[in-house]
Parts: sequence; C-alpha cells; structure tokens
Amino acid sequence: MRVKKNDIVEVITGKSRGKHGKVLRVYPETNKVLVEGVNTQHKHERPSQKNQKGGITVREAPIDASNVMLVDPKTNLRTRIGKRELIGTEGKVRFERFSKRSGDVLA
Repeated sequence: MRVKKNDIVEVITGKSRGKHGKVLRVYPETNKVLVEGVNTQHKHERPSQKNQKGGITVREAPIDASNVMLVDPKTNLRTRIGKRELIGTEGKVRFERFSKRSGDVLA
C-alpha cells in the first residue's frame, strides 16, 4: 500500500469527495484506510455501565485505499506517489517515497 499512517489524504470519490484528512489507521489485508473526519456514520447506543447516557455517537468507518490520494505538502494538491532507491554508505538499499507533483520527499 502506498498510503501510510499519519499521511494527509484527499478523498477522490464517494459522498466525502474533496475532503482532506489524516490517516488514522491502515488495513492492508482489506486494502482500506481509516481517515479522520471522512465517511462518518451515526451509531445509536443504548445506556450501559460504560456509557450511562447512551445516545448517538459519530464515528469514522474505513474507506477503500483506491478512493484516496496523498496530498502534496508543498502545493496542498493531491499527487501521485513514486519510490526512489537510495544506496547507503554500507551498500544497504533503502527506499523513499516522493511526490510526483513537486518531487519532494514524503515523510
């Protein structure tokens, strides 16, 4: 998966289209991501020991990873992601993600 935890992404399809949010969790086995403030659902909860009042809670649901694109930190626009191979001092190979729009390295 190209999207990692704590990345800022933009939703490109669905009811939350155009919203930006931070990736809270990644589910690689189902190819889904949990994005803050996106794909919210209301859950009706009855009173219990933990939740004395009960009521309606709002929570985020996972969204398919193909429906989000990473946001370029430099331009604040969505971008594709590339991978570069870096060779370290001891000949150890390391990869870094970069923005195809600006060429900047992504954390």
